[in-house]
Amino acid sequence: MRNPKRVLAASTLIAEALVVFFATLAATALHREEQTSYLVAGGVVALLCVLCAGLLRSRAGYALGWVLQAVIVASGFVVPEAFRWTMVGIGVAFAGIWWGCLHVGTRVERERDLVARGLAERRPEGS
Repeated sequence: MRNPKRVLAASTLIAEALVVFFATLAATALHREEQTSYLVAGGVVALLCVLCAGLLRSRAGYALGWVLQAVIVASGFVVPEAFRWTMVGIGVAFAGIWWGCLHVGTRVERERDLVARGLAERRPEGS
């Protein structure tokens, strides 16, 4: 059976990678002087989101996920002024979604374990 917390968290990170990629394109269109810097930084963050989704088999993957949430919120303060609060809002929204996925995923795992234990106790011996 799939780990619900991992599935939710990975889905969030992949969606976040897409949003970061498209936000990077918008930021470069608004601020042509720093185009290369924005493309490199945004590309690295989007790639890290995808890589982090693959690292969610360990606690380090979840820790990196939290670091990425902070980086994405902070990135709102380095993009062009016209795009600043939009990016901060996107970062805060995804950090909230990330927290929700971890919280709900953990609860689903716990409840699934309780149900499995209850079913195991009900089984007659020898079957």
